Amino acid sequence: MRAWRLYLSVAASGFRRYATYRVATAAGVFTNTVFGFILAFTFLALWTERPHLGGYDRAQALTFVWTGQALLAAAALIGGGFQEELQERIRTGDVAVDLYRPFDLQLWWLAADLGRAAFHLLGRGLAPLAVGALFFPLALPLSPLAWLAFLGSVALGTVTGFALRYLFALTAFWLLDGTGVSMLSTLLSMFFSGMLLPLNVFPGEFGALVRELPWAATMQVPADVLLGRYAGAGGLLRAFGFQTAWALVLLGAGRLLQAAATRKVVVQGG
Repeated sequence: MRAWRLYLSVAASGFRRYATYRVATAAGVFTNTVFGFILAFTFLALWTERPHLGGYDRAQALTFVWTGQALLAAAALIGGGFQEELQERIRTGDVAVDLYRPFDLQLWWLAADLGRAAFHLLGRGLAPLAVGALFFPLALPLSPLAWLAFLGSVALGTVTGFALRYLFALTAFWLLDGTGVSMLSTLLSMFFSGMLLPLNVFPGEFGALVRELPWAATMQVPADVLLGRYAGAGGLLRAFGFQTAWALVLLGAGRLLQAAATRKVVVQGG
């Protein structure tokens, strides 16, 4: 119980840490909103030519755009968060101090990242979504249960996204300079999460493949939950099961890679 209080405190500290950057938050809201308008008008052009592209009507496609802007920072779809900080601590050897402390390294960074995500969802996510709803006809649900299911899916997607980025961050134990890996992580997230284009529009076997990759759990699935594309309790269980399975697999892989790194790799500067 004492350990869980520690991680809750770390999450709260992560929330407060990002809440102090008010100018950066305002700039992020502005950027997300502008990018949302660009994507919205692009989607309008696409859906004018193909009115039911990917199985979405125009209002659903626009909702997908603004949901993505709401989740952009929270899910760290284009980077940010703990990854660069952890890689730098590995490069300098400061992570050796972390490994001697009486807490679990993975859970510590997960708790901090959840606090960051919670702030960004509130501080940078709500405003762009509200602006989108003001200027475009969105297919937002009216049921509180639908919004609760959406928040649950967002939480699972955030954990999955953390687990992916944690794996990429740990490669710094071997590579030492994680810049290239961070860029690769961001590119994969941008394309395979559905941030640029819904994964449902990709055809054939390639489309089926990308919808089964873990990045789909970070944005595509939460957006579809909000749009009601997972109908009924069975549909929601399928969505949550997909996200939970990937989160557990990736967290487990992260623990194995962490164990290998701390057992076999000499930390630079440590």
